[in-house]
Amino acid sequence: MLNYTIRRLAMAVPTVLIISLLIFLLLDLAPGDPTAQLPLTIPPEVREDIRMALGLGDPVLIRYVKWLQLMVINEPLHALANLTGWNVAPDTQRILSWQTRSPVGDIIAQRIPQTLWVVGLGYLFGVLIALPIGIISAYKQYSWFDQIGTFISMVGFSVPVFFTGVVMILVFSVWLGWFPSMYDTTLRVTNWETFVRQVRQMVMPVAVLALFNAAQISRFMRASMLDNLNQDYVRTARAKGMKEQVVVLVHVLRNSMIPVVTVIALGIPAVFSGAIITETIFRVNGLGALLINAIYANDIPMVQTLTFIFAVLIVLFNLIADVLYGILDPRIRYD
Repeated sequence: MLNYTIRRLAMAVPTVLIISLLIFLLLDLAPGDPTAQLPLTIPPEVREDIRMALGLGDPVLIRYVKWLQLMVINEPLHALANLTGWNVAPDTQRILSWQTRSPVGDIIAQRIPQTLWVVGLGYLFGVLIALPIGIISAYKQYSWFDQIGTFISMVGFSVPVFFTGVVMILVFSVWLGWFPSMYDTTLRVTNWETFVRQVRQMVMPVAVLALFNAAQISRFMRASMLDNLNQDYVRTARAKGMKEQVVVLVHVLRNSMIPVVTVIALGIPAVFSGAIITETIFRVNGLGALLINAIYANDIPMVQTLTFIFAVLIVLFNLIADVLYGILDPRIRYD
């Protein structure tokens, strides 16, 4: 297992480098000019000086190497300094946003808590709801519980989140007045009153995302459980007199989790990328809204940094899913 993990990590390095080059080249070749938002009265020579100050006068490969150095060395050092207080990167250059002229890493760090609170909790609740629903639906196939669970899953997966979000705002905010329709990102939890306000404003966006994620994962869980419930090893375990709870919750569940782990692991990077539609509906200033605003403003450094982080997370959680296969199923060997 250790040798396999080391080999996968070694393969991940060139994979991430190729992805970073593709991201940089695609965004660099995309139409757009960072000086397009400036007033028309600015002389052309001043615009050219601004472009040179932004580093756009260097060849594309030189700019890629400089950006890669900032991305994998300078920005992690600054993040380490902010977390630990160590002065490990006092005067190193940073990636600056064209839109705000602020370090990209600092802006992302400010938005991450909003995304994790809303999108992260929505995904966590979705997984916690989906797993027992899928297990019980498969064990009690065609029962009333299975029929209701299948219906709710089909509705949750088929209905788009923007429709679900608007319906929840209309019902629970406009008609009933239970929850606020807009997320207040400036709210700081300092006492019980602010904690209750924070919970109330999180209920609807978390519920929308939890319903969508639970609908998808529960279908995979149910299908995987049904495949394993009819296997020979299940009949053998029952014939030996093993308790039904042990057969289902230990042997069947462990083998059934292998394909579900892939779905769950590959969905975690989407948590960090933010739920763009849900964040837009409820006005949550998370990473999804940050990415959309950066695209609209042609803020190439911000878009490059966010897409690179998402790509690294996808590669990382692919590796984690592969390692978990061997833990869940002893038949899988990586030697």
